[in-house]
Amino acid sequence: MNASAKMETAEILRIRLGVLQREHRDLDLAIAAIEDRGLPEPLTIRRLKKQKLALKDRIARIEDELTPDIIA
Repeated sequence: MNASAKMETAEILRIRLGVLQREHRDLDLAIAAIEDRGLPEPLTIRRLKKQKLALKDRIARIEDELTPDIIA
């Protein structure tokens, strides 16, 4: 892979990372709003938390791809 293609791939990953981080924050807000309402919706909250965890895993994978390997 040439340097130009690597740069384009890294840029795409950074954009995707930003989108996923925004979705993760939005889920935080949605969960907080549901919990603040006072009406327990355990299934909805559990589903949202599961989605949030999946997003966190995807974010971590992209961050690992963007972080260069450093030989210590």
